[in-house]
Amino acid sequence: MQRTKVKDLLTGAEAGKEVLLKGWVRTKRGNKFVSFIAVNDGSTIHNLQVVADTEKFSEEVLKDVTTGAAIAVTGELVASQGKGQAYEIQASAIEVLGKADPETYPLQKKAHSLEFLREIAHLRFRTNTFGAVFRVRNSLAFAVHRFFNEKGFVYMHTPIVTASDAEGAGEMFRVTTLDLDNPPRTEEGKINFEEDFFGKATNLTVSGQLEGELAAMAFSDIYTFGPTFRAENSNTTRHLAEFWMIEPEMAFYNLKMNADLAEEFIKYIIRYALQNNREDIEFLGQRLVEEDKSKPQNERQEMTLLEKLEFVVNSSFERVTYTEAIDILLNSNHYKKKKFQYEVSWGVDLQSEHERYLVEKHFKKPVIVTDYPKDIKAFYMRVNDDGKTVAAMDILAPGIGEIVGGSQREERLDVLVERMKGVGIHEEDLWWYLDTRRFGGCPHAGFGLGFERMVQFVTGMGNIRDVIPFPRTPQNAEF
Repeated sequence: MQRTKVKDLLTGAEAGKEVLLKGWVRTKRGNKFVSFIAVNDGSTIHNLQVVADTEKFSEEVLKDVTTGAAIAVTGELVASQGKGQAYEIQASAIEVLGKADPETYPLQKKAHSLEFLREIAHLRFRTNTFGAVFRVRNSLAFAVHRFFNEKGFVYMHTPIVTASDAEGAGEMFRVTTLDLDNPPRTEEGKINFEEDFFGKATNLTVSGQLEGELAAMAFSDIYTFGPTFRAENSNTTRHLAEFWMIEPEMAFYNLKMNADLAEEFIKYIIRYALQNNREDIEFLGQRLVEEDKSKPQNERQEMTLLEKLEFVVNSSFERVTYTEAIDILLNSNHYKKKKFQYEVSWGVDLQSEHERYLVEKHFKKPVIVTDYPKDIKAFYMRVNDDGKTVAAMDILAPGIGEIVGGSQREERLDVLVERMKGVGIHEEDLWWYLDTRRFGGCPHAGFGLGFERMVQFVTGMGNIRDVIPFPRTPQNAEF
């Protein structure tokens, strides 16, 4: 007999038929006449109840049916007599496929802290919270590909190992096969990377953007979706050393077109999750409601998770320049009462507290901030006519701050070369990138969306480590 998943069984389409269910035991309870076994297979947040008559199944048969055990159940799917579920299985046969020692199985029927569950990340998928989070993550990932495919974009796989630093930040993971105890050295005593595997110093990529631009100069519209790496020694709730980025690049786009596409994209993937994971999002929203009860009144969320997501999908994002944003902050009561921890003045990079003030307090909707000072932005961003700002844009979301960063790219060869010199990047290191300006260059633009931050936003999870299966952070590469 072919197995049917819990999600499909709960529709009742198989009612009255003999079915085969396989999954993991969440709970088992009962009396001397009957046992009730809650089974989940990950297809939905809901369990399916299995009713096992003790006249048919002795204690010897059921003793290994414990929390965490994998079982196969054959029986008739019938309308449930109890509350809380529409259908249940009257078991005719139960097979234990994999035992779980009840004395040592770490997931018991009680609340576990998220910190504890990170320590057992290999098992946390089995909880309701993480089951919901990763089903939502799956839907968002599918929606990313669906959105760009519908628009005729080409999916481009850019390299993970690279010799360039797209951000100019220098916080990269080295890739090498050299003997670390006795590396070859030059006459000057420096490590001789010419003897390394690639014949030069290489790192894990921080972005696929530069290579994505090369492809956009042939296909017009491309996107990348892959892992990126930052060797930033940060232990905040917003940073990971390994994370996933979505980076579209579009030829013949200007900054406004770039911002419009990013807004459409964000709304599309959120809408897809709302349509396909509503029960998961409702569960996660209820979790936030319970969490809020322990917070002071002024720190509680004004909207439920569902309300927030539907509000974003149905609202036009506010657009302001960086200069306007600074003026708003300087004129705010928050600033006048010295509630900002970080400085506010023209030329400083906006901190998360500034971004969240603009979104949550002032505009009360997502905000697109454009035209940042050139000195705080990357070399590849197009310099505006004022000579002081660049055609950059960040999209700020409630509860999380920056979720998208992008720009119109600098297509003018002479200006780009000068910008590279200003940040210490040699022309010969990016000769191939400059070639796209020499040979048929054109105005173009693109943006990057940190996938984990988007998953955080849609699930309401407070820590980014809880929306990636196996988080990589300083001093932590477990699993």
